[in-house]
Amino acid sequence: QVQLQESGPGLVKPSQTLSLTCTVSGGSITTKYYYWNWIRQPPGKGLEWIGNIAYIGTTYYSPSLKSRTSISRDTSKNQFTLQLSSVTPEGPAVYYCARAGYYSDSHYERYNYWGEGTQVPVSS
Repeated sequence: QVQLQESGPGLVKPSQTLSLTCTVSGGSITTKYYYWNWIRQPPGKGLEWIGNIAYIGTTYYSPSLKSRTSISRDTSKNQFTLQLSSVTPEGPAVYYCARAGYYSDSHYERYNYWGEGTQVPVSS
């Protein structure tokens, strides 16, 4: 079974850049035709799709966050990362990484594996 685990700083200072890593086990991030996603959920709110990176390395981003978002990968470590700048306007949230069998963006019913999520409180 594929497993995903988010990791990164537990606290981000206001207006600074968030950096998170998703480590994948049980399957390769280069395997056709999977897409590897980042999603977040502020307290009391719904899920928000941030973006993803495809098995071949192509990236896709939510229009509302594109200018502040960068997703990359390290195939040698079977990891993909998220960098989100100026996180203060969004405030704290739980960040998830997840796998989909095809390009799915916010159609979460199509996702088949999720990480447990990591909380990013953002200092206040």
